[in-house]
Amino acid sequence: MLNIKSLLTEFVKDESGLTAVEYAVAGGLVVGGMVTAFTLLGTNATARINELAAEIAP
Repeated sequence: MLNIKSLLTEFVKDESGLTAVEYAVAGGLVVGGMVTAFTLLGTNATARINELAAEIAP
């Protein structure tokens, strides 16, 4: 019985799983930021190319 109690105590005190969750959240935020940045970059680049094409067109 003492062995089960000590195993449960160690399980509750163990924070290694928390680190994995923190990395997953941080990774999600980084990926979200990259998607937003590339989307805005693509939109701005497309707008600029269309402006240049309109200036060149007769």
